[in-house]
Amino acid sequence: MDGAELIIQEINREAEQKIQYILSEAQKEAEQIKEEARKRAEARAEWIMRKAQTQAEIEKQRIVANARLEVRKKRLAVQEELIQEVITALRERLAELPDEEYFPMLVDLAVQAVGELGSESVVVRSNERTLKLLSERADEFRKALGERLGREIEVSLGEPIGTIGGLVVETPDGAVRVNNTFEARIERFEGELRAEIAKALFG
Repeated sequence: MDGAELIIQEINREAEQKIQYILSEAQKEAEQIKEEARKRAEARAEWIMRKAQTQAEIEKQRIVANARLEVRKKRLAVQEELIQEVITALRERLAELPDEEYFPMLVDLAVQAVGELGSESVVVRSNERTLKLLSERADEFRKALGERLGREIEVSLGEPIGTIGGLVVETPDGAVRVNNTFEARIERFEGELRAEIAKALFG
């Protein structure tokens, strides 16, 4: 083998080594790129999964909160309905009080009203049934007022008004009045009344 062939063989050998090196490096680089791409894909997938889980949890909390609100609204609606039924029943009961129970109540309401007015002469107004009862027991009514207030009170019966019961007491000129009808008293004490009913019904 002459010198020229040896040189050619050496060149071929070096070329082959370089080719193998380049291919090896290319393979390593390709593997590295694939690994980095895999890691990025996994990280992206994990981020998407976390985001989905977070959104699912938020949606779950929203649904639960809405359900609780709906239940609370329905419970309050039922409570309100029951309270209204009790108040309606109370109005009906007051409208149908027997005279012997009703008359002392009228005295109490009149005493409180006349005490507020501070007048020696008053006009009492109510529905026809109440005015008839007071007319029939006028002397007893005046006497009870006088004894309770410690002074004689001149009482006149006015025109009938629309009410389920109780009375309106006013000065003779109508300038000042105290509304002690059952409706007015229920309205004035509705907050306390509703609280008592709610306590009795729901604890």
